[in-house]
Amino acid sequence: MLLLVGICGSPAYTRWAGTLNDPESAGAFYGRLLAWPAWRLDADGQAGGLFAADLRAVLLVVLAVALLYLLPAAQVARVPGPVSQFFSGWAAYVLAGGLAAVLAALLGPAPSLLGALQDASTGAGYGFLTGWIIGIASLGGRA
Repeated sequence: MLLLVGICGSPAYTRWAGTLNDPESAGAFYGRLLAWPAWRLDADGQAGGLFAADLRAVLLVVLAVALLYLLPAAQVARVPGPVSQFFSGWAAYVLAGGLAAVLAALLGPAPSLLGALQDASTGAGYGFLTGWIIGIASLGGRA
């Protein structure tokens, strides 16, 4: 997940994903979606500084690691095995995406409940559509 957030949230990838403007293309949509946990090297005048600019990406990684540790596949499924490990990793990333978005909205420079709820749906959607990558990466891990 660190590689996913590190590469796809990087300023270079985020700039490139911003050029994908075809509304009818699933590939363009997915390319922009991968850039959701964007992080920056400078605050660019954003209120709250660099910490607020990168809060969502940092929270996503921290929460995903915590949830992957707390949701071992053997406890989530009645039948342990690769399928349950896959879904456990995927579910952890969906939860981490939603929680990171909510916490970043509430702890950010302009907190609002409406913004937190809107960001939660975006974060959970990001986790749902990209969590399969984490699910595959979690195969063979600690159960």
